[in-house]
Amino acid sequence: MEGFFSKKETKSTSRPGGKVLSCASCGLYKDCQSPKMKPFGEFKKGILNIGEAPGEVEDARDRQWQGKAGRLLKKTYRRLGIDLFEDCLNINAVNCRPPDNDTPSVYQIDCCRSVLVRKVIDEYQPKVIVLLGNAAIQSFLGDRWEGDMGGITKWRGWKIPDQDFKCWVVPVFHPSYVQREDQEHVNLVWTNDLKTAVSAASEPWERTPKPSVEYLEDLSPLAKYRPHIAEMAFDYETTGLKPHAEGHRIICAAMTVAEDRTFAFMIPKSRKARQPLLDLLTDERIQKWAHNMKYEDAWSFEQFRIQVANWVWDSMLAAHILDNRKYITGLKFQTYVNFGIVDYSSEVAPYLRAKGKGGNAINSVIAFLAKPGGQKKLLEYCAKDSFYQFLLAKKQMQIMEYTDLPF
Repeated sequence: MEGFFSKKETKSTSRPGGKVLSCASCGLYKDCQSPKMKPFGEFKKGILNIGEAPGEVEDARDRQWQGKAGRLLKKTYRRLGIDLFEDCLNINAVNCRPPDNDTPSVYQIDCCRSVLVRKVIDEYQPKVIVLLGNAAIQSFLGDRWEGDMGGITKWRGWKIPDQDFKCWVVPVFHPSYVQREDQEHVNLVWTNDLKTAVSAASEPWERTPKPSVEYLEDLSPLAKYRPHIAEMAFDYETTGLKPHAEGHRIICAAMTVAEDRTFAFMIPKSRKARQPLLDLLTDERIQKWAHNMKYEDAWSFEQFRIQVANWVWDSMLAAHILDNRKYITGLKFQTYVNFGIVDYSSEVAPYLRAKGKGGNAINSVIAFLAKPGGQKKLLEYCAKDSFYQFLLAKKQMQIMEYTDLPF
């Protein structure tokens, strides 16, 4: 196979862990019949399917979805009015067949993402990307997602308006999993998820607004706006998880009071300077929203000696009510699956995790403040937390048909 790939194709400028992300370093192309399988499909409906890897039949025919799993996918799509090869484009997370149909490694997926998958997305600009199984999730998100990604059971069922690629992203089970399980409820879930993907192809993609943040040097403007505020989602950045130990304090806060108005500020040292904030928090006319409200409530009581008035919405609890799967209620996950924002926290988040044991351990946020631009970055992060809490709460209320009128 010498000369099959150009120097440009086998060279990478990205070297995570000292490894080159290239076909040459991956090496799968050496032992398969159809190396670097090209995308296949006429793409009439703008749907891009990303599978796992070619199997034996696909490798022999140099075309995706030729085996048993492909027949199930083709049949299910046909019932939904979609032709797998006329209406879709098809690739895999790894586009050379692994020996013995082994599950592709993360490194192999990383290589193929760099060499082929991202280039296909950029060139074809799909309306919908259907991620079929764990490998496809890793391929699409692996270099953008911070922390534990989890598997397809966590990701399936969401219709994500990815803001980087400006398209809908719909994770679904891989058809081989559906076949192995051979259970009616699994087939039903899979079919409904594919139905969501098909419908998304005819829906306009949703652009998520960006927060408009006013950074306050002092809190006196809050007093001016207070009579006009009906609801506020607010967030604290603190020195730890729990406020009870000596040395803990609230470092900064942000509140979103409308889709186009977010305030962010460092917490003043004196109670007098904090008073406009305290007046807002204790105003019974203003609805209070948070993501895990017990956190803001406990810190407000312990540090400010006030009781927050008129708690109305906890977007973390609402996320659990709407979908009780594990590991899906965190704000960062909810922000991505609902609004397509992948990562806004990776620079700050490590400093907010306490290194000591116990809930009262102190984190490293003070060290982050000492870094060049640290204060501005912390305030930006806090502002985005409150802003996405606000958007999420609004969306949840609409889904749940919430009203604050008495029943």
